[in-house]
Amino acid sequence: MKSRALDWLAQAQDDLLWARDTLKSGHFAQACFVCQQAAEKAIKALAFSRGFDQIKSHSIYEIVTELDINDDLKKIAQRLDQYYISARYPDAFPSGAPFQFFTEEQAAEAVQFADNFLKSVTSHLSHDNE
Repeated sequence: MKSRALDWLAQAQDDLLWARDTLKSGHFAQACFVCQQAAEKAIKALAFSRGFDQIKSHSIYEIVTELDINDDLKKIAQRLDQYYISARYPDAFPSGAPFQFFTEEQAAEAVQFADNFLKSVTSHLSHDNE
């Protein structure tokens, strides 16, 4: 069966564009979540390219650790994983809705983290295919 790694990477890249647009529109919680999604799809692309046939985790950190990737990506993964639930669900906080808690600075940082993450994964994919 053909690996779908490049499909996952393409979707990650498109999600990053979506995150940038979402940041510009002032939806900071949503931008943070989409950045987590972009990084998750990118790391799954790398895992699929390395022969994984199924990945059940949504934790970027867990997947990066399983792939034995460098510590810089682990640090980014830890930060982005924090947005998987908290940026979407009101019960992640004692009261209020997620959009009330996230700032432009957090969203801009998340976009930068996702961008760095995708660049690193793309580099790993290139090296793996040499």
